[in-house]
Amino acid sequence: DGEKGENVVEGEIPSELQELVDEKRAELIECLADVDDEIGELFLMEEEPTKEDLKAAIRRQTVACSFVPVFMGSAFKNKGVQKLLDGVLDYLPEPIEKQNFALDRSKDEEPVE
Repeated sequence: DGEKGENVVEGEIPSELQELVDEKRAELIECLADVDDEIGELFLMEEEPTKEDLKAAIRRQTVACSFVPVFMGSAFKNKGVQKLLDGVLDYLPEPIEKQNFALDRSKDEEPVE
């Protein structure tokens, strides 16, 4: 809320959307179970992962380039921008966690560190 989206408002999920939210959460857990061993184990044991379990798995698999979190928002009044920035901090690798390299176009795109 606010003129520039500076006030993040969180509230209860409307009852008419609760079934869809539950369905999408189950889909998220299933997708993570396909790429993350810890979530996969919980999934096979039919246990419900905690929010912390999910965040840790999303980060592990994002850093490993096996999973891509997607955020939605709007440039109009910056809706969702704060949550996007929180996601960058929570899930994306720090510069020291990934090797960076460039491709040398003059040498048939040979990697250069």
